[in-house]
Amino acid sequence: MPAAPVWDPGQYLRHAGHRARPFADLLARVPGLAGDPPRIADLGCGPGNVTALLADRWPTAHITGYDNSPEMLDKAHTDHEGPTPGGGRLDFAPADARTWTPAEPYDLIVSNATLQWVPGHPARFPDWVAGLAPGGTFAFQVPGNFDSPSHRLMRELAHSPRWKGRLADTLRHDDAVLTPAACLERLAALGCTVDVWETTYLHLLQGEDPVLDWVKGTGLRPILTELEDEAQEFIADYRAALREAYPATEHGTVFPFRRIFAVATKEA
Repeated sequence: MPAAPVWDPGQYLRHAGHRARPFADLLARVPGLAGDPPRIADLGCGPGNVTALLADRWPTAHITGYDNSPEMLDKAHTDHEGPTPGGGRLDFAPADARTWTPAEPYDLIVSNATLQWVPGHPARFPDWVAGLAPGGTFAFQVPGNFDSPSHRLMRELAHSPRWKGRLADTLRHDDAVLTPAACLERLAALGCTVDVWETTYLHLLQGEDPVLDWVKGTGLRPILTELEDEAQEFIADYRAALREAYPATEHGTVFPFRRIFAVATKEA
């Protein structure tokens, strides 16, 4: 079984602005919260930079970010934990989305670009919806780009003769997330009012090999963790393939990125 990816908060945050935009778009569709103050869980909070945005929308809320990466949690504790300007509180705790079940009612359970890392995560939807207070909301966004060149080329190289012995079972596949229609059906079956949509962002990235730099913070982490010192050999071939798939222009490198969003609100 492949080792759990080792995360690098600094690498992840190199594209923090682009990565935060889908979360902001997700929050814009979340209805008002009834709790006074609201209780919010961010499942898969990473370094906490987008968790902090929750306090902008709900200033008095008690917000807890959960993650299973010690590296990400250390960064979140250092940079974001404590009282918020609106009178709320932001804290962080270790938890694994594969097993986490709410221990108290939440007005909002939100997850940003995390569930694609959790095999079988739709089976957890009933527990998370059950953990909502009446009228509470479960909202998440996940990548929908597993058939894009960035991921397809990575998988093809991992399954090549040079690497398949070590990497054949390392990467996620294109069934890592539900289709939008399947997502809608699963959440509606739990008695929720559901809003599901998808968006393809055209990120204009700057610098040398910016798509490679992007995936070093996310999708490439399992390979970097598995190969360790040998990773540079893999990266050299992958870099060449990415340059062809995502050619630089005079304005930067265009990186299309499809995202799937869902907002499910429990009956009041």
